[in-house]
Amino acid sequence: MPTASPLVRATRSPDGAVTYLVRTTPDLLPPVRSGDLAAAWDAARDAAADAAWGRPRRFRFLQPDGGTLDMALADEDARCWAGAVDQATCLQTPYGLSLCLRLLALVDLLGRAAWTGALCRITRAGAHLDPALVRTAATAPLTGAAAFDETAFRVRLDAALPAHSSA
Repeated sequence: MPTASPLVRATRSPDGAVTYLVRTTPDLLPPVRSGDLAAAWDAARDAAADAAWGRPRRFRFLQPDGGTLDMALADEDARCWAGAVDQATCLQTPYGLSLCLRLLALVDLLGRAAWTGALCRITRAGAHLDPALVRTAATAPLTGAAAFDETAFRVRLDAALPAHSSA
């Protein structure tokens, strides 16, 4: 497992919540390997099936102007997914943190962008994502708010899809 980075420091509060102090912004986190994102998706699905909800997690990103961006994962599902990623790839590294935020941003995008439905097949075994969608989520830049810009994401995805596919 990777070791912690000076860019990301974790502290634990008495109630068990973990706060990650991040000395960069979400948009400067690195891209990840699509295979790692696919594995994180599967690990999150397995953790949810096991009801492994995990502990609350908070992220505090230091902004260039000296301010902070604070994010809290209080939702059981988001906590579960973050815990699964943390077990697989340490969240105290820029890569592990990027992997976690990309997974959460992808789930958010799937929930709000109707056009993604064509790229996600739901079966009894779970949701299966189009490989182009996963590749795009692995490499598309995050916004400063740790999300995907829907328009920019779709442009990248459309360029990655075969000509006969349409999202």
